[in-house]
Amino acid sequence: MNSPEPARARISIIGAGPGGLTCARILQQRGIAVTVYDRDRGPDARDQGGTLDLHADNGQLALREAGLLDEFFELARPEGQEMRRMDPTGTIKSHEVPAADELFKPEIDRGQLRNLLLDSLQPGTVHWGRALDTISGPDDGPRQLHFTDGTTIQTDLVIGADGAFSRVRPAVSPAVPEYTGVSFLEAWFSDVENRHPDMAELVGQGSAHAADGERGLFAQRNSGNRIRVYIIQRVPVDWISMSGLTAEDTDGIRALLLGEYARWSPRMRRMITENDGPYVNRPIFALPVPHTWEHNPTVTLLGDAAHLMPPLGVGVNLAMLDAGEIALALANAATVADAIRTYEKTMLPRSTETAKALEGGAEHLLSTDVPDFGSDDDARRQGLTGSSAVAGR
Repeated sequence: MNSPEPARARISIIGAGPGGLTCARILQQRGIAVTVYDRDRGPDARDQGGTLDLHADNGQLALREAGLLDEFFELARPEGQEMRRMDPTGTIKSHEVPAADELFKPEIDRGQLRNLLLDSLQPGTVHWGRALDTISGPDDGPRQLHFTDGTTIQTDLVIGADGAFSRVRPAVSPAVPEYTGVSFLEAWFSDVENRHPDMAELVGQGSAHAADGERGLFAQRNSGNRIRVYIIQRVPVDWISMSGLTAEDTDGIRALLLGEYARWSPRMRRMITENDGPYVNRPIFALPVPHTWEHNPTVTLLGDAAHLMPPLGVGVNLAMLDAGEIALALANAATVADAIRTYEKTMLPRSTETAKALEGGAEHLLSTDVPDFGSDDDARRQGLTGSSAVAGR
C-alpha cells in the first residue's frame, strides 16, 4: 500500500495526555483531521497528578505552535519556580527564588494543562472509554485498532502517546519498562494555609526537597491552596505487600514510614503523618537505554511511550516537544511515511542522548546533593543545551 498524504490519512492518537492532546491540537490547527482514543471514561475519571514546569525552549514552544501560549500564561504560576533544598531537620541549605518577571519555567497543574488542551480541540475529537488492546494489520497499512470493548477501527497512522506501559509500543518495539529500584508514595494536603500552615511555610510557593542518602521527601505547591508530597524510598517494587500491607492500609503504611524516617525532624515527618486521604503508590520505571526501533510507516511513539526515563528533568516537556515535531512533520510532508521518518530522525537521537545522561538517575532523588537537571548549568553539564534541554516531571 502506498503511504497516504497526511491531509487524507486516518490518523489515530492513543492517549489523551498532554503529548497526545498537543499533537491533536497542532494537527487541527493545520487542517489535518485526527481522532484521539483514551481508556479513561471521561476527562474527570481520575486525578491528573501534580504540577508541571513548562520550559520556554520546549514545552512552551509546543504551546506556541498550538496557539495556546497566552492562555497558558494566564493559568501558570511563575512563583512556582521557587526551589528549596533542605536537610532532614528542615533547615534550608539552598533557596532559589525566581525574579518577578521570570517566565522560563512557570508551573501549571497537570489537570489545568490537560483542560486547556481539551477545550482547544474540535468537539468529538477525543473518544473516551476506548482502551486499546492490540494493533494488527500489515506494516504498510492500513492498521486495525482492537479495543477491549470488542470494537475495531481501521486507521492509516497510529501515534502512541499512551505512557509508560504503552499498548502501541509492541507494534514497533519489544522493550518493556524496568523498575529502577526507587519508588514514590504520593500524599495530598488540601487547604494548607489554614489546615497545614507550618507545612505551607516550610514548602513556600514552589517545591522543596530533602534526602538523607537512603530516603527523601519532595513537596510541591499546587494551585487551589494544595501541596503534594512524594515520599521517596529505595525499596522492592512490591514493598507494600512484602510488609504485609495493602495500598489501602493508610495507617499501616504510615506506621511503617514513621519507622523509616525516625531520625527526621518532627516538622519534616508531618509530611508523612498529616496527609488527607490514602497514599498513592508510584514505583519509578524506565525503558532500557537506548530505546530505538526500525522505521515503521504506520506506527510511531511520543513521550513516555517512546522514552520513559526517571523523573529528573524529563517528562511532559519532552512529550510536548515530540508532539509538536510530529504534527509539523505531518503538516509539511508529502506522505505519512515521510513525516514519520523526518520526526524519528530528530526524536530518537535526542531521546537517546537524554536517556543516557539520566540512566540510573533515580538514585539522585535520594542523594543529599541533588542536581537540578532543569537548570541551565546542570543541563550544560549533561549535554542537554539548546533544543535538547528538557524539564518537567
